[in-house]
Amino acid sequence: MKIAVVGAGFAGLASAKVLTEFGHQVVVFDKTPDVGGVWSATRRYTGLYTQNNKGSYSFSDLPMPKHYPEWPSGEQVQAYLEQYVETHGLSEALRLSTEVVRAELTDTEDGWLVTSRHAGEAVGDPERFDHLIVANGIFSDPVIPAFDGLAELLRAGGKVVAASQLSSLEEARDKNVVVVGYGKSACDVAAEIGPVAATTTVVARQLLWKLPKKLGKALNYKYLLLTRLGEALFRYQTLDSGMEKFLHGPGDAVRGSMVSSVGAVSKKQLRLEDLGLVPRGEFSDIARSTVSLATDGFYEQVSDGAISVHRDTEIKRFTTDDGGAPVAVLSDGSTVRADLVVCGTGFHQRVPFLDQEVTGRLLDDRGNFHLYRQILPHDVPHLTFAGYNSSLFSPLSAEIGAVWTAGYLAGVLELPPLEVRREHVADRVDWMEKRTEGKHARGTNVIPFSMHQVDELLGDLDLNLSGPARAKQWLLPVDPKAYRGVTDRLRARVGA
Repeated sequence: MKIAVVGAGFAGLASAKVLTEFGHQVVVFDKTPDVGGVWSATRRYTGLYTQNNKGSYSFSDLPMPKHYPEWPSGEQVQAYLEQYVETHGLSEALRLSTEVVRAELTDTEDGWLVTSRHAGEAVGDPERFDHLIVANGIFSDPVIPAFDGLAELLRAGGKVVAASQLSSLEEARDKNVVVVGYGKSACDVAAEIGPVAATTTVVARQLLWKLPKKLGKALNYKYLLLTRLGEALFRYQTLDSGMEKFLHGPGDAVRGSMVSSVGAVSKKQLRLEDLGLVPRGEFSDIARSTVSLATDGFYEQVSDGAISVHRDTEIKRFTTDDGGAPVAVLSDGSTVRADLVVCGTGFHQRVPFLDQEVTGRLLDDRGNFHLYRQILPHDVPHLTFAGYNSSLFSPLSAEIGAVWTAGYLAGVLELPPLEVRREHVADRVDWMEKRTEGKHARGTNVIPFSMHQVDELLGDLDLNLSGPARAKQWLLPVDPKAYRGVTDRLRARVGA
């Protein structure tokens, strides 16, 4: 088939590599001038590092370079993806600096017409493809809230940007900076600019639990959360393994004690009580919608006064002080100078190049994506999604998702009947809604159940790892190399 892939991040590149190996002609579009998706030089914010250690954050057939640090920088991740392109000869498949303006089903719905525009050029003629893969990412379209008084802030010389748009420390030097949010990007940015900004204020509507990279300054968190045991500490929708049934049954007290112990050590190590930054709820809430590591230097700077945190509050409006300088008025009654406002306030989940009619066929009445296995829509033909499942193992998850798509296109998947798939996805989204209290990224959030997702995809193809291989992952961090032969096993089956 001739396949269009929109997005050149982990998911788009994995799709190109795997599907090319199955004999398909693949074209990858991305409006940025480099590969990487959220790791692109045009999108990564200053101070961006991975949350995973380098050993778990890679494709199965290409480990991260040995000289990389334990937690690679954004620049290093992007360089790794460039290496992936070179290793697998994907350069000719790439159309960088090329935005997909529109993708529409043909009149007979037997394929797609993709209209694109190269940077600086006019919109091109539509190009026909047999299949379309949406890999534009769920973390690529930042949300900037509609603040009251924004025009007044801008007239006073203030500036508002998303965290992903802050590419240089110089933009914050000697400025009074307000960082909105308390997730990874917000805390990363605050810690990075703290030493150079005049003031750094974090405005957090809700505090999140954070986990130190090394618990007790000794135990790498990869042995806690990047194992199957770590994942099993949190209740999945179904309890399939004997260990999970034990942990959430007779062994629930043991499981609860393990989680509580990690929380107690984290709270003490990060000095959350001393700083007045203990989040509401229980430490187990850390896996409700995202799992966030503590940013290096963040709490130290809070302790030193370089960063101030206004918890359980938000910006009510922007205005100016008596001297005409921009300020933010907060819901706790305080005001803070706001020369630069950096928003780490989440992302839109949308596919802007699809028309309203097609988009409506992808979503339920609450705006949630209904995708079987986070990949296959119910009612739009010749379309699959890649990377629409936030994962702790993004490269591996993208690769296995691409293998699943290859099997689907080859006709070797025995899918349940459509109505069964509809019911399955509806139940999954309802479960996400309740588990995350609505913070499920419109049906695309599977964290922390990354390996359950991988198991389900491979189970559909009867390609799962052996019992002993998976048992090893219960105590040791998941090593993507264990999945290196999966693509070849499917290729042998289909004769590709």
